[in-house]
Amino acid sequence: MAVASLSIPAIPRAGPTARGVLLGGAFLTAARPPVAWRCRATTPRRVRLGGGGGVVVARAGAAETPVEAGVLFSEKFPLRRSRTVEGKAWVRVDAEPDGEGKCKVVIGCDVEGKWVLHWGVSYDGEQGREWDQPPSNMRPPGSVPIKDYAIETPLNTSHNSEGKMIHEVQIKIDKGTPIAAINFVLKEEETAAWFQHKGQDFRIPLSGSFGGDLLGTDQDIDVRPGALGHLSNVLQKPDGPIAEPQKTVPDDKGSRAQQISGFYEEYPILKTVYAQNSVTVNVRENNGTNKHTVEFDTDIPGDVIIHWGVCKDNTMTWEIPPEPHPPATKIFRQKALQTMLQQKADGTGNSISFLLDGEYSGLIFVVKLDEYTWLRNVDNGFDFYIPLTRADANEALKAEKQKADDKSSQADGLISDIRNLVVGLSSRRGQRAKNKVLQEDILQEIERLAAEAYSIFRSPTIDTVEESVYIDDSSIVKPACSGTGSGFEILCQGFNWESHKSGKWYVELGSKAKELSSMGFTIVWSPPPTDSVSPEGYMPRDLYNLNSRYGTMDELKEVVKSFHQAGMKVLGDAVLNHRCAQFQNQNGVWNIFGGRLNWDDRAVVADDPHFQGRGNKSSGDNFHAAPNIDHSQEFVRSDLKEWLCWMRKEVGYDGWRLDFVRGFWGGYVHDYLEASEPYFAVGEYWDSLSYTYGEMDYNQDAHRQRIVDWINATNGTAGAFDVTTKGILHSALERSEYWRLSDEKGKPPGVLGWWPSRAVTFIENHDTGSTQGHWRFPFGMELQGYAYILTHPGTPAVFYDHIFSHLQPEISKLISIRNRQKIHCRSKIKILKAEGNLYAAEIDERVTMKIGAGHFEPSGPTNWVVAAEGQDYKVWEVSS
Repeated sequence: MAVASLSIPAIPRAGPTARGVLLGGAFLTAARPPVAWRCRATTPRRVRLGGGGGVVVARAGAAETPVEAGVLFSEKFPLRRSRTVEGKAWVRVDAEPDGEGKCKVVIGCDVEGKWVLHWGVSYDGEQGREWDQPPSNMRPPGSVPIKDYAIETPLNTSHNSEGKMIHEVQIKIDKGTPIAAINFVLKEEETAAWFQHKGQDFRIPLSGSFGGDLLGTDQDIDVRPGALGHLSNVLQKPDGPIAEPQKTVPDDKGSRAQQISGFYEEYPILKTVYAQNSVTVNVRENNGTNKHTVEFDTDIPGDVIIHWGVCKDNTMTWEIPPEPHPPATKIFRQKALQTMLQQKADGTGNSISFLLDGEYSGLIFVVKLDEYTWLRNVDNGFDFYIPLTRADANEALKAEKQKADDKSSQADGLISDIRNLVVGLSSRRGQRAKNKVLQEDILQEIERLAAEAYSIFRSPTIDTVEESVYIDDSSIVKPACSGTGSGFEILCQGFNWESHKSGKWYVELGSKAKELSSMGFTIVWSPPPTDSVSPEGYMPRDLYNLNSRYGTMDELKEVVKSFHQAGMKVLGDAVLNHRCAQFQNQNGVWNIFGGRLNWDDRAVVADDPHFQGRGNKSSGDNFHAAPNIDHSQEFVRSDLKEWLCWMRKEVGYDGWRLDFVRGFWGGYVHDYLEASEPYFAVGEYWDSLSYTYGEMDYNQDAHRQRIVDWINATNGTAGAFDVTTKGILHSALERSEYWRLSDEKGKPPGVLGWWPSRAVTFIENHDTGSTQGHWRFPFGMELQGYAYILTHPGTPAVFYDHIFSHLQPEISKLISIRNRQKIHCRSKIKILKAEGNLYAAEIDERVTMKIGAGHFEPSGPTNWVVAAEGQDYKVWEVSS
């Protein structure tokens, strides 16, 4: 989704970054070189300039300190490093009554932090809403009620017999209690991480019969970094039991024991802890010469490398300055310099000072700590940009001020919208003064949701996977409405995470219709069109209001018309899983909707306690930032079908990109597509790949099986983004492990190896790249990725930021080859090489390609000619 929520993978910070499970807080940019030569400049956070013979304020965010004249730039940038803390959580039920005749439930963990138990109870035979507050005599000291359905209890800190700090809470229960189960999630307040169980709440069986997944059986733990309503889903699957638990086992008839049974289980968990450091950069005029003195100073201990380059005349084209270079400097790929800083005499960090010619207008750098850790500007996620002339510094200051003003204006507008909801509710329902505190609490929660909601990751659910086979669907009779196009589609994602900021994105995108068509694209994926709490569009509110941050409804119609005139189809981004409410219910919970689709809380699933829905249980994974829609309700499905058909007719959309489809059953998608008859449809089914001790597993069949299962649930009427292939490409390219690109049967290891006509391949999108960067493709290797997906079966998708960049000429060339040789989604592939530093394949006996540093040339009687080549990739086609 344009996680505002996702993985992730164990994730990307999934969600979707695949380099081990990092839980809690932001994911450190890792395992990829910087975007230095991408030629994208960013302005410093704050700049103070000297002038004349005066003084200059040198530090941003600190006390003003006078320094000598001649300083062009001085800035202290914050840096953030991470370390991973490993530990375990446990649940123990002591069934034997104590001296007071009470049984005991103990929940704890041994990971450092400030832990809170968010919990409630369920009673035997209870239907619908599952959470209730426990009776007063059951609540441990320090418990605080949360609305009317839950309790939050802090875990007590102590030390075990080995002297290790642990955090535990004890809940005492009467032996004959009518309570059927305790429901809970663990919350770590310092990082706002929520720990769940198999994508849902933990449930401890106590008595009676209680359906659902219960502890006391072999299950996984699901850990979701982020605040409530800002949940990225990360799976931690134990390799085996740490301790042999006692099991609560159903009897032969499937009924559960009628009294409390004891058990004990442990789960491994990881938490990311951050250390705050800084790097200070000073630039001074060197009097009497046309040179500048550049100084770097950081408090990071150990080896620190500055990866840097220079640019001229504001072109932002990276250059390597001529020698002499600073001491301990190496040239990196003929594109940048890497300079080792020198340890300071007092041992408080590292520093260096060197001269640069005055002809340069800027210096760009990132901080490198090791092969997998690159530190960028924490304010925006980009490389650091240092202006080297007084004029450039002044422009940087103006740009930064304008940027701050724009952000402030946007934030004020969003908060104002939320406050208007509260005021509107008050006028409609005559809320009394006694509810003011409740309203303010809810207001704060909504403001947090709006600010955080879409940096969300999703978590996987590991199911039993049956052995799957390659689906050769060339002979399958296609349904009347397949939603899979002609098979020759090439998809362009027509926006990034920042596109909404112009307020005129539809106009800008429409102006590029002819250019995109001439490059060979056949479909453009446009951003979410509806009124939304989040400006990016992924927190929809009034579905029939198509005036958004991207432009007006008329402008939307015009951009669709422009692409149709250019011979391209247009996909609308449809968010069907969740919807933001306009009004509160009698308990102050936001689950009443307005506009033309004025649903009540029957439209909200019952098993997300945060929104108190009266519908049925969710058919998928909950997205906790907004009410999850209950698609099992006939009135909901009827309304959504009508809305999709209206969008097809009124706007002119040709199909759909479906957001967060893990949240509801694929069979409902089949119903929606059957009704709206799209030319093409693709779902975002995103979860974590399989990892062992932070290393990606070779066999990713379980991961792609889950995607294929969803496609199959739609009756094959939609494709799905091939997240499996993206993740495997990451590891193959970053680690020079190209052997990963062939599975055990010699076929491609992603969805395209099993069901190619339904696999939409990609290397980047608005979540993984852009300014979010949740799972950025290995930098400098993008063309290897495109050489792979644009020559292989499946339907390739190209990201907007890559199309309109220095990569465009080579991407255009690869698209031309695909079209010229008529490669399509069902093309036949023969993998020729898959080894350490080389992958090569032949497609339809008309195209041969290779990626990786290894040498390869096609052989045999066919007359092959080179059609495209670049850094570590090459493509041949049959000579005509």
